[in-house]
Amino acid sequence: MSESPALDLARALIRRPSVTPEDAGCQDLIAERLARAGFAIERLRFGPVDNLWAVAGDSGPLLCLAGHTDVVPAGPAEQWTRDPFAAEIADGRLYGRGAADMKSSVAALVVAAERFRTAHPDHPGRLAFLLTSDEEGPAVDGTQAVMSWLAERGERIDFCLLGEPSSTTQLADTIKNGRRGSLNACIRVRGRQGHVAYPQRADNALHRLIGLLNDLTAHRWDDGDAFFPPTSFQVSHLHAGTGAENIIPGEAEAVFNWRFSPLQSVESIQSVVHDYCDCHGVDAGAIEWRLSGRPFITTEGALIDAARRAIRRHCGYDTTLSTAGGTSDGRFIAPTGAEVIELGPLNASIHQLDEHIEAAHVDRLAGIYETLIGTLIGELLID
Repeated sequence: MSESPALDLARALIRRPSVTPEDAGCQDLIAERLARAGFAIERLRFGPVDNLWAVAGDSGPLLCLAGHTDVVPAGPAEQWTRDPFAAEIADGRLYGRGAADMKSSVAALVVAAERFRTAHPDHPGRLAFLLTSDEEGPAVDGTQAVMSWLAERGERIDFCLLGEPSSTTQLADTIKNGRRGSLNACIRVRGRQGHVAYPQRADNALHRLIGLLNDLTAHRWDDGDAFFPPTSFQVSHLHAGTGAENIIPGEAEAVFNWRFSPLQSVESIQSVVHDYCDCHGVDAGAIEWRLSGRPFITTEGALIDAARRAIRRHCGYDTTLSTAGGTSDGRFIAPTGAEVIELGPLNASIHQLDEHIEAAHVDRLAGIYETLIGTLIGELLID
């Protein structure tokens, strides 16, 4: 028996090159282990995406352990100092694509659940896993589709622990208890092309677009609140012109994004944009909108309390709540009414070359998870 079961499993998962939406056998390995631990396994294939739903326990509130088995592309392997899918350990660090995001925490969740089930086979409540291979991609046929499938069955998640890499400088020093919403827009402004020496004969589409973008950039969307920073507007792409220096562009295009708190809605943002479009003679109807996710927040509750106690026990310090960073699959789970948090390893190297974490953190994380599960189920679910 290995002295580092979670680390061993993490390495086995990293060695499977599951670049989104491929699962590369990760869920097969996990399903075999969960089945031995008494979980009922259901495999869900939506489009090109493999998903796994597994449940143990007969009745009562449901605690879901969630994560993803897919990873972002490693890029040129020669730019890594080690094979991105070899799961090498060097100088106490575990290297590989997915080491931080998020195969190590998936492994820790599995081992924690195995240990808890062995110690408490007749535990009250239910324990579940929701795993997908579509978190790093479009996120359409993954957790979002599974949540629709669960809704059709009348299944409800009460608590959800995601293993996303939340830590900043020390293991478990930060819990993500919410995320900002993400709204994207692409706008195409049409004017009339012409010679720069005869501007009266043309309509510079770029000038009108820049005026619109200046107003959107200067606009004070909100001041944030106790949990969220102010809403952020960022232009990510701008294109206009033919490349010739003496041609007034007849078309201009921009892509931009809002990261917004519950103080804003999609409709409130769109209303402001439409008003500015009117000011600059831009057709707001030509905007293509895409909502990546609405904001969500778990302010307090049994799940956060259990996490704090587990972290204090294993790490000896208090954790911090945060909503910073991008978004996660929690955006599909929280709207059902579940308490949702993210707790995982350090995120300093995610999506980077030579992605890595401290090897010892994998089993420490399993210990935190096991204590969290036991605390929540033991103190909340026993009536």
